[in-house]
Amino acid sequence: MATLFNPLLVFVISIAFFLVLIYKKVGLGISLTASAFLMGFLSLGVFETGTVLIETCIDQTTISLVFASFFIILMSVLYKETGLVHDLTKSLGAYVKNSKIIVSILPAVIGLMPVPGGALMSAPMVDAEADKLGLDDTKKTFVNIWFRHVIIPVYPVTQFIVLTSALTQISLDEIIVRQVLVVLVMIAAGYFLGLRNTKQAAVTKTETEQHSKGNLKTLVVSFLPIIITVVLTAALNVDIAVATFVGVVTILAITKKTTGLPKILKHKAIWAVTLAAFGAMLLKNVTVASGASEILGNALANSNTDGTIILAIVPTLLAFLIGSTPGAIALSVPILAETVTFTAQNASLLYIMAYLGYMLAPTHLCLVFTVQYFKSSINKSFKYLIPATAVSILAALVSYFVF
Repeated sequence: MATLFNPLLVFVISIAFFLVLIYKKVGLGISLTASAFLMGFLSLGVFETGTVLIETCIDQTTISLVFASFFIILMSVLYKETGLVHDLTKSLGAYVKNSKIIVSILPAVIGLMPVPGGALMSAPMVDAEADKLGLDDTKKTFVNIWFRHVIIPVYPVTQFIVLTSALTQISLDEIIVRQVLVVLVMIAAGYFLGLRNTKQAAVTKTETEQHSKGNLKTLVVSFLPIIITVVLTAALNVDIAVATFVGVVTILAITKKTTGLPKILKHKAIWAVTLAAFGAMLLKNVTVASGASEILGNALANSNTDGTIILAIVPTLLAFLIGSTPGAIALSVPILAETVTFTAQNASLLYIMAYLGYMLAPTHLCLVFTVQYFKSSINKSFKYLIPATAVSILAALVSYFVF
């Protein structure tokens, strides 16, 4: 495919443009989409960019991701607006009296729905329990983000690991088993950085009475939309978009508050997350179509850089820059194909490094929206995210060299 300007130069310009938009606090969806169009127009021209746009719109993966993103954020808003999140946290607290356990388990459970922005669902729950531990807004952000993501490296029903397996032709089991050490280290890092020095406020007589009167029915009913969605996705292998749609329907059926749905659909966050999902896929497709990934791959193949260093840095850097684990993986595989032979060892490192790079990305949807929810800032969150990610990367390298 012919290009107008040097694809690599256009790639750099487009990513720089994207970062400037984010710095100027332009919406993530708009920033991703605008950067994709800029890259397309400069490297492919208007007609070819239109072709890529159409292909992206009809691509099954894109359609599933966009609808899944729409329904997951809708579930989050519905949980809050219907008061179901209050029922869930109150009833769970009646059985689990340790707030440290609650704020770590809830985000992890919701992490079983691996779609952008999913941390918004656990944010209200974490907020209520974190207050009992005296956590400030920055630590609330870290705890919610970190524990939301600890399960995903070994979770087989996530587009991240499924995509890695498909592109590298390495089985899911071989990739997953090499992530166990990383997950254990992530859990430990989350505890030591976010929860170790916290002390739960004394339980009042009223709260003790509430604990003794825990309502199992309320707990099950309030948790049911999440349970159904996870079961459909993990156990029955139902498409995540369909599963989250069923979750939304379940909330509406439980609360019987369908009349307020039109008002809820006007929430800007719903459409911002949806556009961001589409924009990420468009940016990935334009990058591949422009030939930038091929040029980068050839350049790396002709360099004298150690293969392990390349394997670790490329997916991490791409995930950090574009804020998308699937996008980073999809770009990294063709770029690295000229440099490394994909074995279980190499595919596993590529996967986890892309994932950890995504954890620190300023365009990470979970991070962006959690920061907004807790009225914190990304810069302050890095105080905890950077050291936690650093020790996790160390664990990934140990796993790579030892196992």
